[in-house]
Amino acid sequence: MNRLSLRTLAFVAAMCLTLSLYGRPKTYKVVLQTTMGDIELVLFNDTPQHRDNFIKLVREGYYDGLLFHRVIKDFMIQSGDPDSRHARPGQLLGEGGPDYTIPIEIDLPYHYHYRGALAAAREADEDNPTRASSGSQFYIVWGKKQTTAELEKARNYVYDMTGGAADFSQEMELVYRTEGGAPHLDGQYTVFGRVKAGLKVVKAIQAVQTDANDRPLEDIRILRAYVVEP
Repeated sequence: MNRLSLRTLAFVAAMCLTLSLYGRPKTYKVVLQTTMGDIELVLFNDTPQHRDNFIKLVREGYYDGLLFHRVIKDFMIQSGDPDSRHARPGQLLGEGGPDYTIPIEIDLPYHYHYRGALAAAREADEDNPTRASSGSQFYIVWGKKQTTAELEKARNYVYDMTGGAADFSQEMELVYRTEGGAPHLDGQYTVFGRVKAGLKVVKAIQAVQTDANDRPLEDIRILRAYVVEP
């Protein structure tokens, strides 16, 4: 009787574990193999349209061979323009992409522009009043550590740009002060992932020399992007 009970309990425990594993949302990871090292990204499940689109493009090989065509020191690094694959030296880039956009998926205060955040680029508000994201272009935040005065300025800017719909939580402020980021972008661009490994590579890329259009003087390329299957 005791032996049967133990077996029954073990079976029930195993079934519960199995159900728990199958019921748990998948965590998708993407690795960008670049000419300066690897960057591993984690994609957020609560921005599903951006997550699924990014995975689709990665699996199609869309990002293979593309440049980080826009790099701004102490701010961010940007890629995803298909026109950059065979770009001439000094060619102006940043307008390429698929023939669709993605509806904005803002999830403040959970996903914001801390150092290492992965976000979708987009056209400016005057041409894109709904703030829909580019179908392919993305950026990874670096951003400097924020002072109290800089945070207050960013808060006021975000308040104005979002009509009072976005504000900073205490946790966000602490992270911006101690780790860095780009708080002035919050509430206006979709953050859909983060760097899990390779932040040193992001640091190195954001520090390279660039031309007047923020394009690196020496090409920095995504050699291959691939999904780490969950």
